[in-house]
Amino acid sequence: MTHDQWGEIRQRLLKTVGQNNYTTWIEPLVPGAVADGIATLHVPTNFFGNYVSQNFSDLILHELRNEGIDVSRLNFSLVPHAAKLAEKSAPAARKTSAAQKINGSSVLNTAPLDPRFSFDNFVVGKPNELAHAAARRVAEGGPVTFNPLFLYGGVGLGKTHLMHAIAQELRLRKPEMNVLYLSAEQFMYRFVQALRDRKMMDFKEIFRSVDVLMVDDVQFIAGKDSTQEEFFHTFNALVDQHKQIIISADRAPGEIKDLEDRVKSRLQCGLVVDLHPTDYELRLGILQSKVEVQRKTYPGLEVDDGVLEFLAHRITSNVRVLEGALTRLFAFASLVGREINMELTQDCLADVLRASERKISVEEIQRKVSDHYNIRLSDMIGPKRLRSYARPRQVAMYLCKQMTSRSLPEIGRRFGGRDHTTVMHGVKRIEELKQSDGQIAEDLELLRRALES
Repeated sequence: MTHDQWGEIRQRLLKTVGQNNYTTWIEPLVPGAVADGIATLHVPTNFFGNYVSQNFSDLILHELRNEGIDVSRLNFSLVPHAAKLAEKSAPAARKTSAAQKINGSSVLNTAPLDPRFSFDNFVVGKPNELAHAAARRVAEGGPVTFNPLFLYGGVGLGKTHLMHAIAQELRLRKPEMNVLYLSAEQFMYRFVQALRDRKMMDFKEIFRSVDVLMVDDVQFIAGKDSTQEEFFHTFNALVDQHKQIIISADRAPGEIKDLEDRVKSRLQCGLVVDLHPTDYELRLGILQSKVEVQRKTYPGLEVDDGVLEFLAHRITSNVRVLEGALTRLFAFASLVGREINMELTQDCLADVLRASERKISVEEIQRKVSDHYNIRLSDMIGPKRLRSYARPRQVAMYLCKQMTSRSLPEIGRRFGGRDHTTVMHGVKRIEELKQSDGQIAEDLELLRRALES
């Protein structure tokens, strides 16, 4: 394949794939020999070659054949590592200090930080108290006994909140420190960009001279061999200089598929902290905190007793859904001019409540309650009005109202065909008793935990 032929092919590919794809994935390709129907293209990394092979190989083969080249498949071969070439050729006069690049106009500046994600508005509970304490310690900017700090957990449990809080606290406490926060996707993108532009020396200099490196969602680099290799070397260089690293992911290092063993080992050598799913107390605390924020936006709007408790019990998936539900509730109440009571809550958030509903049935609640009070299920549902049956029956009705989306008439039918007013009376009676009767309150909490587990 001649230089002119490859030039013609590239021009046609530019028109087909667009400027961005062309600049990122086609332009760095270097044509090699064509032999036995195999065309060799040189690429800067294995990841680069795999990506081009999966996304553009058919198109490239088509254009090669249009140019009259007899080829049946492509072979992607590594060129000498771009970083090594840059290290040998870059004159000392071109080197700019990493501090200038980080604090100046470099494209590798810290990702934007959300001012709402501070330690002041992070609600602490048992599921996240260790993660919060470790993040606070790192944010002090002094020496710590663990490196890296690895935070992991599901969506909406507070990982990114803590990462932003650490970065912002460090900026306040230690403004002289170079703190670089970015996502793993941004790390990979900048790495590929540096390879493409032959600026690996700049890339290495920036990343290896920070005081604190923070990488969010590190699971993104799994399966991307060249990015993992550069991340591994960056990690080692910073640890050797006693620089702090903070990482987040959606699962523990050992559970990230296609992550190299040596990278897993490095990530596990510090403090690995799990942010557990939220419990009822933490969800209620978050809601109480967010209500104060909403009141500033919607002055005069109050929330009826029981609404926050209801939401904390019903929406258990993650904090983002919980906060979004509260935001919607305040906005809706303001727009329609209604108070935030249970009726409005169930109307406004019907879709959220359905999506968040745990697989708890009326029948399951009835069984749990009858077992708890050591009575027969048939007696609790049946017509007997003895207090030893009536009180458990009311508890079960109350839990059905709180923990399922069933209407009052539906609940009544499941309790021996009782009228919805009977259910209303039972629910109201239990709401009163839980304030004055410690045993009832304890029974309700035990039953909720048993049903949610």
